[in-house]
Amino acid sequence: MRGTDKASGSLFSYVDLEARVPARHPLRKIRQVVNDALASLDAEFEALYTDFGRPSIAPERLIRASLLQILFSVRSERQLMEQMQYNLMFRWFVGLGIDDQVWVPTVFTKNRDRLLTTDMSRKVMGAILAHREVAPLLSDEHFSGDGTLVKAWASMKSFQPKPDITPPDDEGPGDPPSPDMTTADQPEPTQTETDPMLRPTRQHRNVEVDFRGERRSNATHASTTDPDARLYKKSPGTGAMLCFIGHALMENRSGLIVQGDLTEADGRAERRAALGMIHRHSPGSTRRLTLGADRGYDAAGFVADLRQACMTPHVAQRSRYSAIDGRTTWHDGYGLSLKHRKRIEEAFGWAKTVGRMAQTVYRGIERVRSRFVLTMAANNLARLPWLLAA
Repeated sequence: MRGTDKASGSLFSYVDLEARVPARHPLRKIRQVVNDALASLDAEFEALYTDFGRPSIAPERLIRASLLQILFSVRSERQLMEQMQYNLMFRWFVGLGIDDQVWVPTVFTKNRDRLLTTDMSRKVMGAILAHREVAPLLSDEHFSGDGTLVKAWASMKSFQPKPDITPPDDEGPGDPPSPDMTTADQPEPTQTETDPMLRPTRQHRNVEVDFRGERRSNATHASTTDPDARLYKKSPGTGAMLCFIGHALMENRSGLIVQGDLTEADGRAERRAALGMIHRHSPGSTRRLTLGADRGYDAAGFVADLRQACMTPHVAQRSRYSAIDGRTTWHDGYGLSLKHRKRIEEAFGWAKTVGRMAQTVYRGIERVRSRFVLTMAANNLARLPWLLAA
């Protein structure tokens, strides 16, 4: 493909897209870090290729395209493929030539669900953090943890009562009659040819529903749209909604996210996820680490688990019955951890506004988890050009 350069009026070729990107453009540094990180995962990608079947999208290009979708707030895969048709910067970042054909949106989504799993998203985040220019920015002693609600792609109208489970002793409608059932007790066959055809009674999907006076809970109700979503509210005075809880572990030196997770919403999910992320990031560590967190983590069991894992719990104290005592609060580092832990809200705010994670468009906890972890990795990439230039 050829075009006209407005500056000189001469014809030029778009073969070398690298030269057309400004030297100080932030996306250039991001692409360099991503390329080096993906190069370190060649062995992982090699296992995904097969010698038979229809050729699929290369995992490296699929990850680059997914990162672009998050960084530029592209709302759907169809719009992403549309922009990649004419946006030369998108083609350059993904690795497509000017004449290469863009993927069909359905093919892209199928390959994304097959290749971009939670384990792969965590490996991409780990490879980015292990980059030779990024690793010196990280702290290996002081961390902060927190969680945020991610609204599910399900409406409150889909939160319906769970179907009654038939006891195993009862005979279902398709079970054979019991041996002690006499012939006289068996129902006579009906004349189906004379009976009128029954039409299914299905309500309109946008029918008016009044929930006033109805008691609904996760024990008796479930969403028909996304069964993994749970009805939950994080603070008093707010309305409950169908959601998940996204978790992040941040290092306090540069404010980069080193671990991410997403679980079902319940009152103990944040503390369980924090322990899991700590053990996943520093398995078997014998160094004295610190973990800053808000008052929701001030529980006796959680504090005891942190101390057993050789971690100092820099958790904000509750006004009453706090598990944090003077052994921790007298240190100057305790106040610094409480100050730095608030920076994790910047990552959550970026993920919800730019990364479009305020309400996920994916269904199923596995899909939402993989997307949330990749969004946390994209947040690190968005901050790297300024951190490396400082």
